[in-house]
Amino acid sequence: MSALVTQRPSLSGQTPWPPSPPAPPPLSLSETLSLSGGKQESTPLAMLSPAASACLLLLCGAVTTRFGFSDALLDLEPVRAESPLLSPKVMIAILARNAEHSLPYYLGCIERLDFPKDRIAIWAATDHNADNTTAMLQEWVSGVEGLYHSVRFRTMEDERSSYVDELGPKHWPDSRFTQLMKLKQAALRSARAQWADYILFADSDNLLTNPKVLTDLMAENHTLVAPMLESRTLYSNFWCGMTAQGYYKRTEEYIPVRNWKRTGCHAVPMIHSTMLLDLRRSASKALAFYPPHKTYPWVLDDIMVFSFSARQAGVQMFVCNREHYGYLPVPLREKQTLKEEAESFSHTLTEAMLDFPLEPSRYLYVLPGNKDRMAFDEVRICTDPIGHSVVLQFQSVVHLFLCITLFFNGQDPHRTTTEQIYLINLERRVDRRERMLRMLEVLGIEVTRTDAVDGKALTSSQLLALGIEMLPGYKDPYSGRVLTRGEIGCFLSHYNIWTQVVKQQQQRVLVLEDDVRFELNFKSRLNTIMEDAERAQLSWDLIYVGRKRLQVKHPESWVEGVKHLVHPDYSYWTLGYALSFQGARRLLDAQPLSKMLPVDEFLPVMFNKHPREEYMAHFERRNLLAFSVQPLLLYPTHYTGEPGYISDTETSTIWDDESKATDWDRQHAHEKLNRGDAAPTPTWNGSDRDEL
Repeated sequence: MSALVTQRPSLSGQTPWPPSPPAPPPLSLSETLSLSGGKQESTPLAMLSPAASACLLLLCGAVTTRFGFSDALLDLEPVRAESPLLSPKVMIAILARNAEHSLPYYLGCIERLDFPKDRIAIWAATDHNADNTTAMLQEWVSGVEGLYHSVRFRTMEDERSSYVDELGPKHWPDSRFTQLMKLKQAALRSARAQWADYILFADSDNLLTNPKVLTDLMAENHTLVAPMLESRTLYSNFWCGMTAQGYYKRTEEYIPVRNWKRTGCHAVPMIHSTMLLDLRRSASKALAFYPPHKTYPWVLDDIMVFSFSARQAGVQMFVCNREHYGYLPVPLREKQTLKEEAESFSHTLTEAMLDFPLEPSRYLYVLPGNKDRMAFDEVRICTDPIGHSVVLQFQSVVHLFLCITLFFNGQDPHRTTTEQIYLINLERRVDRRERMLRMLEVLGIEVTRTDAVDGKALTSSQLLALGIEMLPGYKDPYSGRVLTRGEIGCFLSHYNIWTQVVKQQQQRVLVLEDDVRFELNFKSRLNTIMEDAERAQLSWDLIYVGRKRLQVKHPESWVEGVKHLVHPDYSYWTLGYALSFQGARRLLDAQPLSKMLPVDEFLPVMFNKHPREEYMAHFERRNLLAFSVQPLLLYPTHYTGEPGYISDTETSTIWDDESKATDWDRQHAHEKLNRGDAAPTPTWNGSDRDEL
């Protein structure tokens, strides 16, 4: 059946609106040939057959009718470039339980992902919390719901703080695994229902410090891929081997990948904690967290169930370590507490802050944490009848009795002294200052910043005015050079603190340099050591908290009655140390400015453990009572030759010639031994469990 199209006549009998355009005049033969691309002189019409002439005329008429004039082909619009494709749609699944300590920084990392927020959907869930996790997630969801494509939050109406068969917050009974798998499956089902292209699972204590992690993982073009995350040990979020029972298996391939000796995207049997799933792949339809696959043979565990599901679906897992993507804490044992978990995460956070200026979420109000000076806070001093000052925390019952006696006789035997934790920092090193203050905020440590002496700015006249002379015959044991201006500045920075301690009669202080990294549970471990020393009534002048031990072939003896304290041998570095009033006075009494050597060489001289007898001969009284914590609690942020290593002591001019510069550390970074090298002992006590 054909359709008949007619034009409705005007009701007034006049020309209808809009009026038809006037018919164009017929084209001449030359115009017709020109329009059709022909040449009049080479193809006369008379030479064409009647049939060809008729076809040509029909063609010309059709072109004229279609365009109306001969220049129509020249007036077509130019071809425009197509607009770029929209970014893929991603759902981020946030599952949190008892995560009050980690949520602010975890969510801050999510917010800073370099990916269009209108292409991201948020799916968050929480339950069984003993802390403020639910309220924090509700606050965050309300704050960001206008930023993302969609935001969904799921929680239990009648929330219980634990499972019935749960023995503690780190215990994982089957009921807890089942609930977690159901929540992950619900997130996966929601992503599929919203036609998301990808879903990102990221545990609520994983810190994705690299903003490009999403785009980098998508570029790998795999169904299942994880960014390799680092921790304080060999532990990470992937396995390189798996036993027949589905458990972790140690392999030779693991450590080279974990330590970035082999980089790329590696096929592995297990990824967990943080991973990206490409839902556009047909095989992804068969992946599931719950219920477990009908042939699943292993114990109930969400990562093992999902790994088995991927294997049954023919989906290979990959871990990518082309870049540094983030951090995760080492798992705790099932009998550990939420407090211990918070301390563990704080350490993970400080490690991440060494290279990334992390900030908490902008959409969460977090109360400032409590800060204190640890064992170096304000103390009360009791003066006994013969003039001895006794710190009340250290005193014996006899001293206490004497103070009480003085009080009832109308005398006030007490005075208050404010102790300090000093942070040495060059005014121009804003980067180090801000990094240290961020880390100390996380650890809850209050410090007093003191300006370091900038050795590079010292002039010969200033050195002369201060009475500074180099120790006769001193040469650096590695380079053979003399003292540098930077080393003089470093010495004076510590010297000024010793002077302040004596002037203010501070009984004990902690001195920190601004290029340190803190060991796990730094605060509680150092407090415990100081309390143990107090109970043992240990008389001490200086306690190393971080150093470079040099004579590792000779074991150092333990201090009797005090755990984790040793008698130190010859050592380098002044990363951090506790100093008593008596110790500061002994260091000043040695008058070191007139026979100066690097401060980390001077200290071993003062406790009579320097290997160069000719150096020690210049200091008559070498009676400093020195000890060291063991294991150490502080290490350098960087070692010689590593990216980010900058020495403010080595890279300067020599002490007596402003025109002679030295950059010895950098020039000799390829050699075996350097002053700034890592210590011969490992920075952590590794074990077979480190990567589990």
